[in-house]
Amino acid sequence: MIEANTVGKGIYFHVPFCASTCDFCAFYQEQPKRGDIDRYLDAMEQECELIPSGPVNTAFWGGGTPGLLPAEDLYLLGRIMVRAGGKPKEWSVELAPSSVRADKLAALKEAGVTRVSLGVQSFDDVTLDTLGRRHSPKQIMEAWNLIEDAKFQSRNLDLIFGIPGQDDQRWLEDLTRVIELKPDHISTYCLTFEEDTAMFVKLSQGKVKIDKDLESFLYRKTWEKLESEGYAQYEISNFAKPGHQCEHNLITWHMGDWLGYGPSASSQWNQQRWTNPANLEGWLKGIETKQPVREQTKDLKNHDLLADSLIFGLRLNSGISPFALAQRFQTELPKSISILFADLVEEGLMELRGEFFKLTGEGRLRADAIGVAVLEKFD
Repeated sequence: MIEANTVGKGIYFHVPFCASTCDFCAFYQEQPKRGDIDRYLDAMEQECELIPSGPVNTAFWGGGTPGLLPAEDLYLLGRIMVRAGGKPKEWSVELAPSSVRADKLAALKEAGVTRVSLGVQSFDDVTLDTLGRRHSPKQIMEAWNLIEDAKFQSRNLDLIFGIPGQDDQRWLEDLTRVIELKPDHISTYCLTFEEDTAMFVKLSQGKVKIDKDLESFLYRKTWEKLESEGYAQYEISNFAKPGHQCEHNLITWHMGDWLGYGPSASSQWNQQRWTNPANLEGWLKGIETKQPVREQTKDLKNHDLLADSLIFGLRLNSGISPFALAQRFQTELPKSISILFADLVEEGLMELRGEFFKLTGEGRLRADAIGVAVLEKFD
């Protein structure tokens, strides 16, 4: 059972600057200009003062490409965050291979960063080109060697599969290469075709296709391979050596609180959800006038948090105790949930161990559809 006071709190910084937009990426980003970076850093400090978080357990910097900032800016941003939320036990920063430099890693380490996540995506030139990535396999290795030399407490590598033209052999070669590097954590994501991306346009034009059977095969092969190499799957797309699970992501999956700073950052805090404007000027204007703009604001009821805890909790291999979650959020569990779970157990998509319901391997392959079915029971 996850008690409310044990979930923890997190802080998220969105760094919107990126040298180029990858074909699959739907995250908000801007080309870096010195004037914009200066205004961004000033506004981040102001936003932290306007919406203080207090001490937090975890921090995560995403983007964009946080590593695109010069070393002195990374250190300054770190000082801003530490003043706002203290120095968290786990502090993750996403980096792109082409942006990794020794001085930047040193600045992050000195600021207090404990965990680095390198967006590899693939070691294959053709696959990287299909994704529109701007780094090469050689840059990946150079970046990884620098990260290893910096000796962060935890290191993650991101891979993507289900990429058009990528067969099982090319994917397994990528997986083997990653394992050879011995990271503490590995994330493997199936490519999603987000609207407003170049990849989605290609899909809509029929230039690329989705092969669901191949995706299911690659999911299974990935789980088997990583488990055999000592990486425990703790969430559908995430695998870790003992002691290296991403605590920040666990906070979000367990419906803890987190505050997001920067353009397009999302927050869940004190039973409210909102998103900052996905526009640098729009976000800056709100901060500079001391009237932060909040979009998609929603007051969260306990049944909202219960529903989301069920949906995201089922993505975790540890599973969920629906009745314990209902007690945590002081909300009655819909009877239809018990019926749904019983049906899923009967279908072999879920299993019951003690008081915990867990998705089977087949269930994890259908986690999105199961999540929709759970949400429907709360409508």
